Amino acid sequence: MSTYSFMDVTASLSGPHGVIDFGAGSANSEEGISVAMKAEKNTMTEGIDGEVMHSMNPSKTGTITVNLLKSSPVNKKLSLAYNAQTLSSATWGRNSITIRNTSSGDVISARAVAFQKLPDNKNAKEGGTVAWVFDCGKIDQVWGVFN
Repeated sequence: MSTYSFMDVTASLSGPHGVIDFGAGSANSEEGISVAMKAEKNTMTEGIDGEVMHSMNPSKTGTITVNLLKSSPVNKKLSLAYNAQTLSSATWGRNSITIRNTSSGDVISARAVAFQKLPDNKNAKEGGTVAWVFDCGKIDQVWGVFN
């Protein structure tokens, strides 16, 4: 039987202002880290006679969302990088993200990465979570296998 654990996930943002780790051990919330592709890869067009044509979309754009507990020290590091990068277009969108699962061999690489926005900051009865969303120009994924 195979076993998955978030403890096997390493992830980091690399950019003009250094490297920020946000994998296991970063006070991630239960939602963890998610990767979502923006566009469908295929468009199928059906002709009047029932024949079909497939058109492949070359897009590799998408988003990566990193969900942290409000008390995570990574929130400060990400907010400092965000604030620094908003000072100049020369540093905006020049990040990369790498996510690995050491157990399965999954490797996800994103480049041309920019902060989508500063996350909502809620102060409530319970601390809650903070979702950092990154717009990615190119995302490549190779999924591994759990043994």
